[in-house]
Amino acid sequence: MAESEWQPQVRVQARTQASPSRGMTVEVTASFGFTCTGSSDDGRERQITTDISPTCTKQIRDLQEAGATEEDLHPILAEAIAESYFTEWGTRADGLRADFTSVSKISFRF
Repeated sequence: MAESEWQPQVRVQARTQASPSRGMTVEVTASFGFTCTGSSDDGRERQITTDISPTCTKQIRDLQEAGATEEDLHPILAEAIAESYFTEWGTRADGLRADFTSVSKISFRF
């Protein structure tokens, strides 16, 4: 089998296995804007690598398979990053919402 045929199949298999069982890791360089009562953290560009939940991974995968653009994924990714990175799975910064105001780079690892 040629590499051009093999590599897409490996990617599909990795995505399929990632979403129901363990989520994925996302690496993003973006400017984040924040909404939170009492927040003093001004928006600024950050480089973040974090794991995201299997639920968000499934949403992202489903949207990608439906032909969503990278920009279509921004709201879900921002929410997933807020959940895992900024609020540490709900253990701090209750009610914090993060939005991308600009994105330089996004990559996924399954």
